[in-house]
Amino acid sequence: MALPSLIEIEPLTGPVKARLTIPGSKSITNRALILAALSSGTTVLRGALWSEDTQAMTEALKQLGFVVEVRFEESESANRTIRVEGLGGKIPRSGTASAPLELAVANAGTAARFLAAFVCLGNGHYRLSGVPRMHERPQAALLDALRQLGYEVTSSNNRLPATIHGTGPAPGRRTRVRIDESSQFASALLLVARTAGWEVEVEGGGDADEAPYVAMTERLVENFPVGGGEFFIEPDASSASYFWAAGWLCNEGRHAQSIQIARWPDSDWQVDARFPRFLPLPPVVSREVDLGDSILTAMIVAAEHGNPHPVEFTDLGRLRVQECERVMAMRTELSRCGARVLEQGDTLRIVPGPLHGARMDTYHDHRMAMCWATLSLKVAGIQIHDPACVRKTFPNFFQKFAAPPPHGLGVKLWECDSTTGARLRRLTEDFDLFAT
Repeated sequence: MALPSLIEIEPLTGPVKARLTIPGSKSITNRALILAALSSGTTVLRGALWSEDTQAMTEALKQLGFVVEVRFEESESANRTIRVEGLGGKIPRSGTASAPLELAVANAGTAARFLAAFVCLGNGHYRLSGVPRMHERPQAALLDALRQLGYEVTSSNNRLPATIHGTGPAPGRRTRVRIDESSQFASALLLVARTAGWEVEVEGGGDADEAPYVAMTERLVENFPVGGGEFFIEPDASSASYFWAAGWLCNEGRHAQSIQIARWPDSDWQVDARFPRFLPLPPVVSREVDLGDSILTAMIVAAEHGNPHPVEFTDLGRLRVQECERVMAMRTELSRCGARVLEQGDTLRIVPGPLHGARMDTYHDHRMAMCWATLSLKVAGIQIHDPACVRKTFPNFFQKFAAPPPHGLGVKLWECDSTTGARLRRLTEDFDLFAT
């Protein structure tokens, strides 16, 4: 059955111990798919995330003519083994100026940005488009960087939809790209640069060369098997943050051994792998320096009355142009359930205190849904509208919540009437987020 449009989660009444598997990293999976297509042989990606974002990338590669095979993995239901036949930088299919090849990216920022650079290697015209929110998200810095490299890019407002005329590699050409709005702009260029022969200079975002997601891209490019082979995708650290936070909230700060993530790597490639180091929370946490998307999870911990002091979350500008306007969403929804949240510029100051139940909007943003679910482990009466939006990056998130320990948290989930909010029936962990 499909996940209902409105659910409620009963708070846990005591400590919980679990050892969970977490699906593969979305950031690494979509980068690895591009690198596999650029390779000169067959690449097998193991532990790859299978979600809306990675499906959008996989389908786009098939549209471009690549042979991509997807197989189920028994150890984690949201993972797949993906086999890609790389063509050494060649792109088999393209369109014409009057009928460009259409590539739909839904609301996947990584797919939108990475494919924009990738199709420059083709011979012909490509049109990238997505859902309405994707058409609002920034693209200008990347599209301008591609123009600097000599590629023709047509867009009415420097956002999607955009049409790109691929003319193949351009050895020796140089470009600059700013990452103030998104580090994905630089990552897109760096993923393709070795094959295309581009020279890329990254600007903005503090110490741009050390921007965590740019550094991840550079390390992936260095370590990826260019001639084909096997590549293992790490579990997703942003996704793991909700369970690390759950261990902290439900075990009164004794989180270290309460909820463990199986097969956790020691590579430290993902910035959000730092999340446990920020528990207990310091007085200031920066989106630019300290954490990636897991800073939203940290905000939930900060709001709960057990947190000992107010916390300022700084450098949040990029959160405004992601799947939703996340700064506004966090302030609005946390305030709805009684939190004291002050917004000043790109800083949110959250003062811990007693919270109460409320119907929480997700804004069709997967991270909002997972944040409210984590908060509901401690706060009774939290109801989540449109919980199925988690399929974007973590399709079996609520199954992990409902499954009994040690493979889940063992919480009770309820379907609620969308008008009255009344509980209708208890859900099991057998629902299917891809059912209609």
